[in-house]
Parts: sequence; C-alpha cells; structure tokens
Amino acid sequence: MKKILILGANSFAGTSFVKYLLSKNFYVFSTSRSAEKKDPFNIYKEHVTNKNYQFKKIDINKKKDLEKIKKIILNNKIQIIVDFGSQSMVGQSWDAPEDWVRTNCLGKLNLVRKLSKIKKIKYIRISTPEVYGDNTKKIRENDNILPSTPYAITQATADFFTFAYTKFRGLNSITLRFANFYGPGQQLFRIIPKTIICILKKKKLTIHGNGSSLRSFIYCDDFCESILKAINKGKTNEVYNISPKREISIIKLVKLICNIMKYDFRKLVVFSKDRIGKDARYMMSNKKAENELGWKSKIKLEDGLKKTIYWHINNFDKLKKSNITYVHKR
Repeated sequence: MKKILILGANSFAGTSFVKYLLSKNFYVFSTSRSAEKKDPFNIYKEHVTNKNYQFKKIDINKKKDLEKIKKIILNNKIQIIVDFGSQSMVGQSWDAPEDWVRTNCLGKLNLVRKLSKIKKIKYIRISTPEVYGDNTKKIRENDNILPSTPYAITQATADFFTFAYTKFRGLNSITLRFANFYGPGQQLFRIIPKTIICILKKKKLTIHGNGSSLRSFIYCDDFCESILKAINKGKTNEVYNISPKREISIIKLVKLICNIMKYDFRKLVVFSKDRIGKDARYMMSNKKAENELGWKSKIKLEDGLKKTIYWHINNFDKLKKSNITYVHKR
C-alpha cells in the first residue's frame, strides 16, 4: 500500500483527493489546521478504515507543527507530499492581506525550507492561475506572472519560493496550476454550490459585476486524476497547467445550472458592484499536461454539474442549515 501525506486536507480539493486516493488503495496521512470536516462535507468517510487513514490537526504557521510534519514523514517513510494548504478567497484578501502573507508566503517558505532538508521526497504544490493575472490569450506555463490581488501575489510568492528551493536547495517539487474545480462537498460560498443552494432555498443569488468574467471549471474526478499523473510522470521543478479547454462566463454558468434544475434565472439573480482587481479571464493551455502527463479532462461541464446538483439535493436537509457566506479564519 503506497503512503502519501496530504497537507490542507480539509479544503474541498484536499478532501476530494483524499477520497480518490483511498479508493485507489493508498494509505493517506492527512493534516489541516482545522478539525476534520463534519457530514456531509466529510466526503471520504465511507472509504476510511483504521488501516488506511490518519488525520492530525497541524498548522504550518507554527514551527512546532512543522516539526510534527517532519516526524510524520520520517517515521512513516513517506515519499510523496501533496500540498493544498493555503489561505484562499480572492476578494477577502484585500481586507486582511497580512493573513494571506502569513500563511501563503511565510508559512510556505518555512515549509519548503523544512522539506528541502528531507531526502527522497516528492513535493506537489497546488497553485492557481490567478498568479498569471488577466489575460486575453491562452496562457502557457512560461508566460509572465502578473498577479492582480493580495491573494494572487502571495500564491505567486509561494510558487517562487518553491522554485528556488528546488533549484538550489534540493527540494524535489512539481507545481500544478488548476482551473476552478468543483463537485460534491465543495464549500457553499463558491459559485456553483451557492447557485444550487439558492435555487433549492428559492433565495436570491448575488453576482458581482455583470457576470461576464470567463472561467474554466474542472470536475473533482478529473482534478484528482491529474495530480496522480503528475506524481507518476511529472518532471522536477516543472509547472503544469491543468484545465479543460472549455470556458464559460459566470452568468452563463448560472443560467446553465438554472436550466438543469428547471428554475427561472430571472427569479434568482441580483447584481452588485464588482470585486476590486478581479481578472476578466485566464484561459490556460493544457498542451503540456497532455503531452508530458498524458492528461486531459474527461467529464463535460453539464455532466459534472448534474452529479454536483444531485449531491446537493440528496444532502439538502443538512446543507440548508449551513452558512453560504465565507467566514474568514485568521
């Protein structure tokens, strides 16, 4: 049974990958700075046995916790680490940017410093296309990095720390930049689950600006498969864009969900002032991932949305009591 360590396992991406790994017969060691998620967001629970999974509450901003990570790696002879841990949320990063700097810059610096001193490990960093900034063409991995928000600036900084410690300090790393991922178990303040919940509750959905921003959306299963391919085939200190070829505006995405759920779009949406520094578009080229990793997305947006909608309907009795507004944790 292969062993793997997941950092930031309580993120939606982290929980999705834990579920995927457990279904593939991995032994998963997972950490997060918060306690394990409760039902129904604990989407991997059905796959957990006392012989294939361990969780520890660990915060990379604490030096003593970095030592705990080191002990987990050494005591269990772990060779693969996938890092989802970061302070997310773009708009809110303007309100307290120092919190994003603390985790995404200083926390990541201390982490890669620690990992660079441990031999025979492979570190997979999960990054974001936000580091590229606004673009009107397909973005390739060697294009300029021009972040527009405190969140994106801190993620770009973490990328550069990872590159430097890989090039000069012995870290074996691969960086993956993902399109917007979605699926069952995602936090309800994200656009797809928030739209679904607002429809089910018959409440208004607020869209920032006019909804014209273009994004690509990758279903969780495609997302997870790409990480495993990067672990097996990715090259040290390389960046891979992971994205489907299709892009869609936020307004058209919401209309698509309304059509699938047979709900009147005009009854759902209200508009508000746009977020500061929001990028209109960052469509990534995935040719490198196709050629070097043998990966491309398989699940069509409509099919992924139907699966996601079904999960929300099936768990609505619990979800209707959950908060759909982001609450910042320092």
